[in-house]
Amino acid sequence: MRSDLVVIGGGPAGMAAAATALAGGLRVTLLDSGRTLGGQYWRHPAPGSVPTGDHLHHDLTTYRALVDVLDAHRVAGTLDLLLSHHVWTAVADEDGFAVHVLDRSGTAGSEVAEVIRGRQLVIATGAFDRQLPFPGWDLPGVFTAGGLQALLKGNGVAAGSRVVVAGTGPFLLPVATAVADSGARVLAVCEANSPTRWGRRVGAVVRSPAKAIEGAGYAVALARHRIPVRTSTVVVAAHGQARLEAVTLAAVDGVGRVRPGTERRVVVDALGVGWGFVPQLDLAITLGCRLLEWVDGNHVAEVDAGQRSSVAGVLVAGELTGIGGAALALREGQLAGESVLADAGRPPATAPARLVQVRREVERLRAFARAMAEAHPVPQAWTTWVQDDTLACRCEEVPAGRVRAAVAAGASDARQVKQLTRAGMGWCQGRMCGYAATCLAHEGPDGPGDRRPVDGGPTAYAPVERLVATPIPLGALAAEEFEAKGNSAM
Repeated sequence: MRSDLVVIGGGPAGMAAAATALAGGLRVTLLDSGRTLGGQYWRHPAPGSVPTGDHLHHDLTTYRALVDVLDAHRVAGTLDLLLSHHVWTAVADEDGFAVHVLDRSGTAGSEVAEVIRGRQLVIATGAFDRQLPFPGWDLPGVFTAGGLQALLKGNGVAAGSRVVVAGTGPFLLPVATAVADSGARVLAVCEANSPTRWGRRVGAVVRSPAKAIEGAGYAVALARHRIPVRTSTVVVAAHGQARLEAVTLAAVDGVGRVRPGTERRVVVDALGVGWGFVPQLDLAITLGCRLLEWVDGNHVAEVDAGQRSSVAGVLVAGELTGIGGAALALREGQLAGESVLADAGRPPATAPARLVQVRREVERLRAFARAMAEAHPVPQAWTTWVQDDTLACRCEEVPAGRVRAAVAAGASDARQVKQLTRAGMGWCQGRMCGYAATCLAHEGPDGPGDRRPVDGGPTAYAPVERLVATPIPLGALAAEEFEAKGNSAM
């Protein structure tokens, strides 16, 4: 059966898009790779697991309201909710789109490949942590900031008892407070940038009072747990034998160069590092959606005021249009659902006055997201922290020195670096090392910290097309092809 709409991603944007389209009378299929709805923002333990507590979540009222709506439509038969379904590619067909999925809802090794068809498509696949290599970043005990939070939300596990959270951006604050609430001691939050960068962006904060209130709440929580926030400070190295034992903190200047004599060693058993997020664009790229460069060094999907991409019938919502958080993702998902209804000739599900308000909220939240990205950039000179023997690509064990040698030999971008060194060819397919390889490939003639521009603009990681967006067993792929040829009864 072909649905009116297929939504890929069960986080805030996908849930809102599905709920809106369902309210307008459409038949919807909602796909997500997780075992529960909510995405990473509303990540919950698997059904039957020990609950981790509401204190780890924000805006659960909205989450539960959306779940109730979706459950009601699932019972009514207008929503097909397919969890533990991994989408590995999507293509246009004669009457919409064919979404190829791997059903992993059964026992291990029993994956089943299926094709889900829909007339329109909303892509709301979210983002993943952006990482920068540094000496020791491959030690057990070093996590992404999102990894620390995922362990808490999904398993109720604190990664360690003495923890440092480092990188840049407001996301470090909820991670640090959640880890402290779990009983661990958070020794510091290390913010690479100076708070003075917000001075020129006060207007965006004033127009978003809820964000200011949220920030004040984190400040109170940090004070309650006596967690120091060290600005213009980074982790330049992690130390240990079998696992993480200590980190070296250092103060940096405005471009990220270490201030000599400020290095300080701190004993820890867990480290969470976050440098923002990278949109999960694989499916949008495969479908041919036009991209543009955003202020945080990422490429994002270009959309119109109704979240329509450059490809007819494909809408994009949430972090794929620019990292902006859950509140923005919810509103973008709602707009995407309304656009689907309009394109299908259905009346809107949202009252006109409310719809105008939603559009204004999107504009305001996007302005705040841009201000946040401008205030918390990746330091330009971060490559000065990277020694030649530091692994740049962990999957293929490619050291930074080999990347630099490839650049010296003539490689001019990350793609050529990959061809010469295999950086980005491993299991993660460049998700962990792609941004770093791009930066290393554009070091200037003066070495680390001297950055050459890309296409006349700031260095940005340009994702490449992958026809297979997630690993899929060859047996499942062969079975799908076998069934497509009408041989399933044999």
